[in-house]
Amino acid sequence: MITPLSGNASQYLRVLAAFLLLLSPVPSLLAQPAATGGSTQRSLPDVLEQVTPAVVNIAVTSRSPAETNPLYSDPFFRRYFDLPEPRQRLSAGSGVIVDAEKGYILTNHHVVADAGEISVTLKDRRRFTAELVGSDKETDIALLKIDGSSLTAFPLGDSDALRVGETVVAIGNPFGLGQTVTSGIVSALGRSGINIEGYEDFIQTDASINPGNSGGALVTADGRLVGINTAIIAPAGGNVGIGFAVPIAMASAVMQQLIEHGEVRRGRIGVAIQDLTPDLADALGIKESYGAVITSVEEGSPAAQAGLQPRDIIVSVDNRNISGSADLRNRIGLAPVGSQVEIRYLRDGAPRAAKLRIEAAGSGAETAKTSDRLEGAQFQDAAGKVFVANVEEGSAAARAGLRPGDVILAVNRQSVSTVAELTAALRQTTGTIALDLFRGGERRFLVVR
Repeated sequence: MITPLSGNASQYLRVLAAFLLLLSPVPSLLAQPAATGGSTQRSLPDVLEQVTPAVVNIAVTSRSPAETNPLYSDPFFRRYFDLPEPRQRLSAGSGVIVDAEKGYILTNHHVVADAGEISVTLKDRRRFTAELVGSDKETDIALLKIDGSSLTAFPLGDSDALRVGETVVAIGNPFGLGQTVTSGIVSALGRSGINIEGYEDFIQTDASINPGNSGGALVTADGRLVGINTAIIAPAGGNVGIGFAVPIAMASAVMQQLIEHGEVRRGRIGVAIQDLTPDLADALGIKESYGAVITSVEEGSPAAQAGLQPRDIIVSVDNRNISGSADLRNRIGLAPVGSQVEIRYLRDGAPRAAKLRIEAAGSGAETAKTSDRLEGAQFQDAAGKVFVANVEEGSAAARAGLRPGDVILAVNRQSVSTVAELTAALRQTTGTIALDLFRGGERRFLVVR
């Protein structure tokens, strides 16, 4: 038997129901995605569903090192010495489509180095033979091109605006397993000194990056490409949470030069520089904690024509702050030759600005031919010091460890202040060459045997 509620009880229950309704979430609101800044925020799976078709697998067929000997291509030589048939090496990596209309794909130089044939496989399993547009060992960036329709390109992000702690996703082809996604955060920015290649400004992340991920995408949570995965620190041979990516700002600058010239033509302004350290800032009586200090200015160089002087502190290029000497070298070295940049600097603590035209690295430089062990290096006189203007890729000087931007102070304890003195000192040296040089704000010794 059901007994009707009394008037007081009924009223109490109606009040209680209304109170509970206020505490309960409104279904219609739950059904709506959160909005940020007037735009709908998508979930990560939705984002990945749209952008992962832009990440490709790259298979490279290359020749074994022995085949680089020209005698091995001589059929008579091979038959006479009963040499085995040449073997091909297969390697795998990743790449990122950045221009769907033209079929451009960014990857790493080390993925396609010495490639005989490059095969690109899309997420939908279509396969293409790729053309190598150009490759740059110094930044470890290469550009491929495929002829395909209905391609998906990655939207580019602003790697200069990244902050430590931001969520990022790494997409690639680890261990040849196929497309894989891992997530993490930006662990650090502006990493250099990793001793991978010449131009270093890496994004460090703990998103898992393993062999085969090279050339893949580092992506923000909203699906923007901010880096090309390049390397890991792996003491035990596997991922330990320390991976590095080339910022997309650097990769894009390299890509434009590869499209235009097929190579990177590096620029210079004619200065020797070092990092602005706290001790140096205190000695110079300035409050800034970032920038690059000019230690010398080459006569007749763009920097000299603009009025720059030793002890000036460069703090920005084209309104982007300079963190140190490596950062300045990256921005100037990758600026198109002939272009104009605006440099802001401090002189005795007072801000100044100047516009400079970028000239080609090696302009007016001399080549020291007195030692085969430094063959491929070009030197310039720079206000009482010897400046290394350029080092050819794969040359004896490069193998010895000499880098563009080095300042040579002495040869076997004999001070040198001009290219002529360097040449004379090298001519007198028959044994080991010990170079006393200045690099990245530090004094170093380089032994060349």
